[in-house]
Amino acid sequence: MKLCFVVDARSPTVRSWISHFTGAGHQVHVISTYPCGPDAVPGASLDVVPVAFSMLAESSDGGAGESTGPKSSPARLLAGMPRGSLWSPVSKLRHWLGPLDVYRYAPRVRKIVARVGPDLVHAMRVPFEGLLAAEALRPVETPLLISIWGNDFTFHADRFPLVAWMTRRAMKRADALNTECRFNLRLARTLGFSPKKPWTALPGGGGIRPDLFGPVADHKPLPARWEIPRGATVVLNPRGYQRHVRNDTFLRSIPSISAARPDTVFVAVGMEADRTAQRWVRRLGIEPIVRLLPRVSQEEMARLFRLADITVSPSEHDGTPNTLLEGMASGAFPVAGDIEPIREWIEHGVNGLLCDPSSPESLAKAVVDALENTELRRQARVRNHELVAQRADYNKVMASAEEFYARVIQRAGAPAQEVKAPEVV
Repeated sequence: MKLCFVVDARSPTVRSWISHFTGAGHQVHVISTYPCGPDAVPGASLDVVPVAFSMLAESSDGGAGESTGPKSSPARLLAGMPRGSLWSPVSKLRHWLGPLDVYRYAPRVRKIVARVGPDLVHAMRVPFEGLLAAEALRPVETPLLISIWGNDFTFHADRFPLVAWMTRRAMKRADALNTECRFNLRLARTLGFSPKKPWTALPGGGGIRPDLFGPVADHKPLPARWEIPRGATVVLNPRGYQRHVRNDTFLRSIPSISAARPDTVFVAVGMEADRTAQRWVRRLGIEPIVRLLPRVSQEEMARLFRLADITVSPSEHDGTPNTLLEGMASGAFPVAGDIEPIREWIEHGVNGLLCDPSSPESLAKAVVDALENTELRRQARVRNHELVAQRADYNKVMASAEEFYARVIQRAGAPAQEVKAPEVV
């Protein structure tokens, strides 16, 4: 197949997805919406189209991976600002004015697609990759697949009118959809995606690599900079700074958890420079038992999951977080916000505990209950490892993705007909 991806090529999830297709011998071209070098996508050709002021946006890859470093002076200046200072204004600028930038760059993307001549274009998330690809391909017959990630609908399309309007246009233009979870499929249909078009639900942004995330004995010494005592009980928040994740709930739950379990250390990844988190830690007087870490590599994240007794995800709305599945695969017991996409993976009291993400009391009770129920955690560890292996193993998910691509390409130009919804992998 000849494939074209419209993506943030800095993302480790994106790179992992694309590496499957380059490794399988398919011809791949990448249009990255963020500046990056050709080494970001080995085996693929690359164009950079910095849509929606991405030069001023966050300089990291958007996941657990390390920063790639901004190139421009404005981006370098903004990268040095702690979270909670200029981040919100920059993000708001992108979401209010960024959609207009889509129209500026759509002709360029259309020319690239014409030059490459792909069998399929895959935009991996809606703002702004899906919006850009949909506008670029509106007058073109090349089939378009759009992936829905995280809060593409529940935050971006819900809070920004122009993004919402363009999302509806994108859903109508899309020839196929990867929804990540069934909840987002229903939202996609309310936004104009036809039930006659094919869709799939491939979890974990391409799946979880068993060689990286798994309950493997880890004999390496912990990095001294983490300052995590050997033998401590560890509660890990891997979600970083995201608007839909109630990190304030997590931090405010810590005094109650610590009172019940004084041996516990609380680790929050990607929040070292978050001023709001720093203020909560000082206000609550929990500095000695909290570790606000920077973003870490995937290898270090895997080690943290294996170290953790509990992993928490207090999100108010979401898709299927990669970190939820990575933690489950690695043996950490999940405590998560009680929302529909999470219930597709977690059965309360069986392989995890659900809580009110806005309530520190609810989160604290769930964490303490889990820490005090060793048998529940043992059974959940076995069940979750099997569940992720069955439904979210990287090799299985990517094989399903490859089959789905072929199906969409084959179907392109065929008369519209009712399409039976495939099962989640």
